[in-house]
Amino acid sequence: MAAVRGYMYGQEGISGIILCARQYMNSLDDSSLEEVKRAIEEEPFLAEYYEVGEKFIRSYDGRISFSFAGLDKSIASIKSKGRILLCWVDEAEPVTEEAWITLIPTLREEGSGWNAELWVTWNPKNERAAVESRFRFSKDPLVKLVELNWRDNPRFPAKLERERQRDLEQRPDQYEHIWEGAYVTVMVGAYYAKSIVTAKQAGRVGRVAADPLMKYHLFFDIGGTGARADAVAIWVWQVIRREIRSLDYYEAVGQPLATHIEWLRERGYIPKRSQIWLPHDGDTNDKVHNVSYASALKDAHYSVEVIPNQGAGAAKKRIEAGRRHFPAIWFHAPEGADHEKVPTCAGGLKALGWYHEKRDEERGIGLGPEHDWASHGADAFGLGCICADRIFAESDTDGWNRKLKYDSRGVV
Repeated sequence: MAAVRGYMYGQEGISGIILCARQYMNSLDDSSLEEVKRAIEEEPFLAEYYEVGEKFIRSYDGRISFSFAGLDKSIASIKSKGRILLCWVDEAEPVTEEAWITLIPTLREEGSGWNAELWVTWNPKNERAAVESRFRFSKDPLVKLVELNWRDNPRFPAKLERERQRDLEQRPDQYEHIWEGAYVTVMVGAYYAKSIVTAKQAGRVGRVAADPLMKYHLFFDIGGTGARADAVAIWVWQVIRREIRSLDYYEAVGQPLATHIEWLRERGYIPKRSQIWLPHDGDTNDKVHNVSYASALKDAHYSVEVIPNQGAGAAKKRIEAGRRHFPAIWFHAPEGADHEKVPTCAGGLKALGWYHEKRDEERGIGLGPEHDWASHGADAFGLGCICADRIFAESDTDGWNRKLKYDSRGVV
């Protein structure tokens, strides 16, 4: 269609560039060049209009030329390109918001009855991706969204149909993403991928009730304030004998501690019914306000415990503890629940399903957990699993953990 649109421009006497872009393009081998060439070869009228070389595509009349660019390294050079008639961004899921901010203003050409267009194609992977919020959920009347799938391909080959059926049978956890356009819920190679699939198959992900007489355990991963700060993540558990009920999950970026405390109280996780567990930096004072998470939460009357630094290999220890305790965890994640309004662990499960190892592909070695949006929720979850054995032991002897005490007036 990019080649056809270029042909239409040329027939109308309009001259300019068809720009084909991707987030990552180290060379033309990584571009859409070969795809466009094949498309031109399949249509005789296009083959007659375009001159196709080893590294270029241009019309014989000199009006239309194709250009290829990677947005991660050459986004600035796009500003200096000539008259861009159409920009097609393929495989757009990883394109950053900064790239869109730079790219879109360059598409300013317009004429009689036409204007420069931006086409974006991608396979949905992460609902947090910039392309999702900017285009898929856009309310701008100038944005047109079309969803296409294997069902819409009139020439869908038998070979792909066999692969689809095989994925449906052998990789049900990946099928919805690969074939139906769903977001990735369990990333291939993620630390907890198998554990999550097993939990879903065993019915441990769904509607889980909280016990109104049981204590809440709140496990934090500490972030900071400011737009570029790490996120604060909180898992909310109840421990009943040897069973862990994961009831709620919270995550926020750049908010002060008072906001997190307000969320706790709104959800009913009040001091008398809650035990807070912080990582080792919970005692570290903020450089500006000279207050730590531990001291501020204690001032809010919460019972707080800071877990000492586990030293080298701390991340690996959290992951091992997480895998070991996963079979004992039930996750409250009803389908369709709005986590902003009602308790649900859906957001935390997404983080666990994404949490994966950073790889050095050239040397074929792992470099430890990838520090991205999922790592904060995964670290808070890992902290809970590190503390689980101690909580199990205390629950056997601490009546307050099993049932809250009431005085003669029926007050906790």
